[in-house]
Amino acid sequence: MTAAVRYFSRSGNTKLVADAIAEEAGVSAVSVDQPDAALTEKVDVLFVGGALYAYGLDKHLKAYLANLDASKVGKAVVFSTSWISKHSIDLIRNALKAKGITVAENSFYVKNKANAAQLEEAKAFTKTFI
Repeated sequence: MTAAVRYFSRSGNTKLVADAIAEEAGVSAVSVDQPDAALTEKVDVLFVGGALYAYGLDKHLKAYLANLDASKVGKAVVFSTSWISKHSIDLIRNALKAKGITVAENSFYVKNKANAAQLEEAKAFTKTFI
């Protein structure tokens, strides 16, 4: 099974979770504002994460989702961190579904900065998809 992890993080909180997911999946986490973020080959599972900024998604993540090639994604799994709410999960999920991408019902969320136990939970969550 092939997997990829893409995320956007301003504060580093989402990056912590992305790195834990990527470690468990045996891949590297790539920020969506990096040149190598585009999927060049189809993956079975794409883990996508971001946070809520002023009640919306960051422009980098919005652009990535808008330009994502749905034919390269078997299924997407959403994760998020934020200080306010889980609304970013819905925004990411809706953007993926609008592209015709199947999105897992389960998602992973951490309020504030992930601690060691929550990073282990992220790894356990990842195992359910790979």
